Amino acid sequence: MTELRTNAPPLPVIAPELPADQPVNLLNPIVLAYVGDAVFEVYVRQRLIASASRKPHELHKAATRYVSAAAQARLLARWGPLLTEEESDIARRGRNAKSGSPPRNADPGDYRHATGLEALVGYLYYRGERERLEALIGLAFEPEDTKPEGSAGPGRKEETT
Repeated sequence: MTELRTNAPPLPVIAPELPADQPVNLLNPIVLAYVGDAVFEVYVRQRLIASASRKPHELHKAATRYVSAAAQARLLARWGPLLTEEESDIARRGRNAKSGSPPRNADPGDYRHATGLEALVGYLYYRGERERLEALIGLAFEPEDTKPEGSAGPGRKEETT
């Protein structure tokens, strides 16, 4: 029988794996966005499943409020003051990368900003920065004027009032 571990943090189900000769900061931003899109989607789905018992159709409908290009563009704007210089640079690289045509239902500006958010999520995922990812993505589920707990730490920009 397997013993449950209650004090240890849960082990990752999917661990980041990069080519041995490729530092994460040199990956193509579209590749980071490709992975970041999947990681962001999983975080959103997990959060929705944990928050309420819903039918699959209701879960899908709820998830679209968070994973649409417009929602991700708004979230990236909320993250802006909280990002380190390095994180801002990764998001900018993702936003400015040529990724083809946006979907027909997405505003091109929102789509570029969403790609920036996804590139940053992919970057943080590959760096193993789980706490940082959870703090930033958790902001999507909080009221607009809330910043994530522990978001301002070493190297993080503080909001000034």
